Amino acid sequence: MDIPLILITNDDGIHAPGLRKLIEIARQFGDVAVVAPDKPQSGMSHAITVSSPLRLFKQDEGDGYVEYSCNGTPVDAVKLGEQIVLGEKPTLVLSGINHGSNASVNVVYSGTMAAVIEATIDGIPAIGFSLNDYSRNADFSAVDDYIKTIITNVLKNGLPEGTCLNVNFPAVPKKDIKGIKVCRQAKGRWAEEFDERLDPHKRRYFWLTGVFEDGDTSPDTDSMALANNYVAVVPVHYDLTAHKAIREIEKWKFEI
Repeated sequence: MDIPLILITNDDGIHAPGLRKLIEIARQFGDVAVVAPDKPQSGMSHAITVSSPLRLFKQDEGDGYVEYSCNGTPVDAVKLGEQIVLGEKPTLVLSGINHGSNASVNVVYSGTMAAVIEATIDGIPAIGFSLNDYSRNADFSAVDDYIKTIITNVLKNGLPEGTCLNVNFPAVPKKDIKGIKVCRQAKGRWAEEFDERLDPHKRRYFWLTGVFEDGDTSPDTDSMALANNYVAVVPVHYDLTAHKAIREIEKWKFEI
């Protein structure tokens, strides 16, 4: 059998503990190439670098393993990994493990999931992993077996065309995790505010603050799965077409 070639990235940066855990697990499946941002890139969504040069910095190399940092975004990292470091499409792209949830509407802002979606656009099976704990010292000890079974299934079965997986773990001990739920994205939102301040020169500046509001309490959502200590697996696609709205809008009278 061909040995899988796995490309790994994240949005928390090359030194993030979650990335180290994902690398450790992925190396049990095949050859691994890592290209990750040299600093945190959370909230970058699908941003790419177009106004400054991109650079790669080799961090490590060994048997079936190579690791680079880059000065770009997570999406830049996938592009560089595929086209420059590997020079070919990998078997699988993994992103994470993110420090913090990417459930519900967070998937829209997530650099972790943007990297996965970028791979999906290129026709590469891809999975994003996140733990619902924002701490730098988050405990990833419960995730191994769940990541292994999800990777195994994707390598064996593939994914539907144009589809990737958004996987979120509850931040609880392994004994408290009830299992895996395949579910839909919850309809949450961020209620945002700006904290206005003055600098020493009396000029205004702002810090973005906010509270996540999730009024979607249906049992089939990723937020509810996490709240009930399940691993939430959401199939995600990059086709943003509102297909159900096409026929309704076709009824409009467009008068020119």
